[in-house]
Amino acid sequence: MATDIVAQLADSLAKTVVEEKELSYKGQGRKLDDAHSVEEIVKEIQDFDGLQALRLEGNTIGVEAAKTIAKALETKSEIKCCYWSDMFTGRLRSEIPAALISLGDSLMLAGARLTILDLSDNAFGPDGVKGIEKLLKSSACYTLQELRLNNCGMGVGGGKILAASLVECYEKSSKEGAPLSLKVFVAGRNRLENDGATALAQAFQMMGSLEEVHMPQNGINYPGITALAKAMQHNTGLRILNLNDNTFTEKGAVAMAQALKYLNSIQVINFGDCLVRPSGAVAIAESISEGQPILKELNLSFGEITEEAALEVARAIKDKSQLEKLDLNGNCLGVDGCKALIDSLESMNMAEVLGSLSDDDGEPDDDDDDDDDDEDDEEELGEEEIEEEEEEDDEDDKEEKTDSSIKVGSLQVSTPPSTRPPDVASFLSFPSPDKLLKLGDRRAMLIEEQVDVSDVTKTTEAFLKIASVYKEENSEVKAAVLDMSLTFIRLVLSFWCPFFLLILLVSQSEEKVKPVHVVPGHLQALEHVVRQDYFPQENLCSVARLKCSLCCCNSGSFRQTSAGQII
Repeated sequence: MATDIVAQLADSLAKTVVEEKELSYKGQGRKLDDAHSVEEIVKEIQDFDGLQALRLEGNTIGVEAAKTIAKALETKSEIKCCYWSDMFTGRLRSEIPAALISLGDSLMLAGARLTILDLSDNAFGPDGVKGIEKLLKSSACYTLQELRLNNCGMGVGGGKILAASLVECYEKSSKEGAPLSLKVFVAGRNRLENDGATALAQAFQMMGSLEEVHMPQNGINYPGITALAKAMQHNTGLRILNLNDNTFTEKGAVAMAQALKYLNSIQVINFGDCLVRPSGAVAIAESISEGQPILKELNLSFGEITEEAALEVARAIKDKSQLEKLDLNGNCLGVDGCKALIDSLESMNMAEVLGSLSDDDGEPDDDDDDDDDDEDDEEELGEEEIEEEEEEDDEDDKEEKTDSSIKVGSLQVSTPPSTRPPDVASFLSFPSPDKLLKLGDRRAMLIEEQVDVSDVTKTTEAFLKIASVYKEENSEVKAAVLDMSLTFIRLVLSFWCPFFLLILLVSQSEEKVKPVHVVPGHLQALEHVVRQDYFPQENLCSVARLKCSLCCCNSGSFRQTSAGQII
């Protein structure tokens, strides 16, 4: 009862609106390149007494513009909230760290004490994290309550830098008697994987203050999930835990079930698309039955859960009077299992909380009983081999789900088209023209988020995979490949010269680099790229020689025209 009252009080306080002295340029789509382009913004910042919140999201800010804005912020000691998501669209990744450093330095110089820092949807990669590293370690972040870094492409390296920064911030602030007490952490779609998640788990455990954790779609397997579970036990005030679309398996699910025993304030549990499997679901159900008195949402969808395990989950929520939603869609219940689940919930007068079961995969095959054996086999494999197998399994799953219906028991049931976002990882693992087109108009941004352009090998491989699906006879595919090639090369020009990357990849003398089978698309994409104005003119001859070597021709077969074309 006491827990209920505390939770209700917390909700009431969260809904209380405190007026902020805010200056907003949100969503104005301004292209801010230099000092002149931000004159109006700078004047408004300077004239705004007691500025507490600055919204720059939805604009695109260059280095010089960022430096000019930063200069204006140096006197704004009262600023607390920086809403700076999606403000580097179309910028070279090399520009972003410099811009972030300038803005961060100004906050430190001003003596600001931040409570909210939102840099989501900036796709700045590990180098972008380095751009905020100094700020995160400084006294400006000792009071930070919300850190939002969703969809930034941090990768494992960026995750480790972020974790180390938070640890140092906590240690420094603790010495001053007011330890960092972060409440909200958002870092979905960042490719953190096990190592990045494990590093962050150490920071979470030290702080012990988290109320919301959102880390969906990060490629975390059970070692990383287990580390996070251990950390969550120390954050007893946690209200929302969203780890959707990572891979728990039974071991990770059991570890997370143990953590739930410490989390009686939790209201939302999202373990959807996490492959918790039957044993994991049962373990989670047991923990929920013993605690979580104010649980509002439970998502265990797409987890290969069978009828028996689903019924255990249903029994576990019997006394959860505040439950609003139970999602068990996309599991392996079968027609009879779905009916049994609905009947069970109806007998408890809770049928209204159950979400749709339209994507149920039907009863599992007998082979699915060997899951535990498969898990044991995984332990004996190296991490790289596991990831390769998982990518292949994901690909097989996607091919199987292209049908417009699935077999549920003895019935053939229509299923709605998948609503999941386009799978960039699938394209990069198994490139095809169809997959490239399905990525849609945002394909360049999606691939940029998946590829760390500071990594020479990964960057080269990605470029060649894009070019490999080129089809001269298909105008749509041709246009998509050429457009992607231009976008991609613009990104990498600041890190590596493209012709050098290609030479490196096709070189047979480098043992670390796999030889690549050259196809016409590679040559077409390369030729299209080097004709652009922004490509360094002094490199065209080198590109011509490379093209010759790829074609196994004499380098004299090509020459540079006065227009800069390779013929």
